[in-house]
Amino acid sequence: MRLLLVRVLLQAVRPGTRGCAGVTHKEIRVRFAPSPTGFLHLGGLRTALYNYLFAKKHGGVFILRLEDTDRSRLVPGAAGGIEDMLEWAGIPPDESPRRGGLYGPYEQSQRLNLYHEAVQTLLESGAAYRCFCTPQRLELIKKEALRSRQTPRYDNRCRHLTPSQVQEKLSKNLPHVVRFQLPGGAHSFQDLVYGWTHHDVASVEGDPVILKGDGFPTYHLANVVDDYKMAVSHVLRGEEWLISTTKHLLMYRALGWQPPAYAHLPLLLNKDGSKLSKRQGDIFIQHFVQRGHLPDTLLDIITNCGSGFAGNQIGRTLPELIQQYNLQSTSTHSALMDLDKLPEFSRVHLTRWIEGADTRVQLVAQLQSLLQETYKDLTFDKDYIERILVLRMGHLNLLTDLLSPNYSYLWVRPSVRQEDLRRISSEAREIGSLVVQILQNSRHDTSLELLSIELKSRLQQLKATKYSTSMKLLRLVLSGLETGPSVAEMMLALGPEESISRLQKALSS
Repeated sequence: MRLLLVRVLLQAVRPGTRGCAGVTHKEIRVRFAPSPTGFLHLGGLRTALYNYLFAKKHGGVFILRLEDTDRSRLVPGAAGGIEDMLEWAGIPPDESPRRGGLYGPYEQSQRLNLYHEAVQTLLESGAAYRCFCTPQRLELIKKEALRSRQTPRYDNRCRHLTPSQVQEKLSKNLPHVVRFQLPGGAHSFQDLVYGWTHHDVASVEGDPVILKGDGFPTYHLANVVDDYKMAVSHVLRGEEWLISTTKHLLMYRALGWQPPAYAHLPLLLNKDGSKLSKRQGDIFIQHFVQRGHLPDTLLDIITNCGSGFAGNQIGRTLPELIQQYNLQSTSTHSALMDLDKLPEFSRVHLTRWIEGADTRVQLVAQLQSLLQETYKDLTFDKDYIERILVLRMGHLNLLTDLLSPNYSYLWVRPSVRQEDLRRISSEAREIGSLVVQILQNSRHDTSLELLSIELKSRLQQLKATKYSTSMKLLRLVLSGLETGPSVAEMMLALGPEESISRLQKALSS
């Protein structure tokens, strides 16, 4: 009989499924269940992404559930911010607090009745018990363990209270929690990433609290109840929960419920192997949004350093990630992410967006809005903005690069001093007049290559000034800078009329 129970416990998928690879589409339901005690960071985005990829790969459902039972640590705005960032990243949930669904509510604080029902079932079966130990006693137990150089653990004292003793304490309204009674012995389960895992949790831990004194559940109970009630078929979460999974499976058995399949994902770490910390301000998704990174860039870099795909390559889009993703090929090695490579990833994806007709329209609208915020009294033509993007394609890491001082000449006319022009070349006026003629005679659709050849051919005819000096002077006139993009590129970006106007104004006095 005991062997039969263990087999039921170890079954990885619900009845009717055929395992991860052969499961029917309608049976796949996965969830991302963050706690709104902070804003979404790269590690959380990666967990959400893997769940999303798995669901979309198998035609399933991706759920966002907010585990907000730790009321003391809630951060105002974090709950909505998490869903905002998933939508920004292009991986919106199918069911969520915002979108609703058949299995709601999707915030644990609104599901207390479900947890209380489960606790009552466990109490009645003897799988759980009420614990009246005071915080002072628990602190003494902890201090004594530390003094003895042992791992602190609850001594399960209240497990042995008789029914009459429990009733007596309840009649006095003594504060209490509810603990789950851990059965002794090693318990095994098969993880879809780590394989067979064995833990004798009762030998190293005391009975865990599943319902706190304030009536809110702990994570251990709430995630079990919610995963079952929401018909979650597969749980994909970080490897830090691997040890706790045994406790969760024991609760499933005690409640008589079929558990989901579990897959624990290796951690996302810094390139030096250290853990991502919320103290690192640059790991929050809002940070990347504010800096102007594209969603594709973040999705690419957080999957590039891990496993589960057909090799590491830069430039994968979300559809390509869905197509390539294979949970069964996920390794147990931690993923080391090198954010120093982020500019390279950004340049690749920004170039792809500029090349795409639909995505380029989005970029033009975004840049137009950014320019309007920066230069409030000016208006900017969409065709002009698009021309700038195409010309600088492959040179930009971020759209916001175009708001830097080095590119201000594209949006406002520079102020150029005559003494600087004379310092560069005594033939300043001759150079300007010659270039004006070139621009006046050039075709509207002149290419960068043809304009560069024409400039070089004509300016080399000047005797007193070297060609390189002429370029330096022209760059200063057009942009106010002595270094930067090529003069021909500047002229194509500004257009013939604006280039001529700047030349004539700067060289006329």
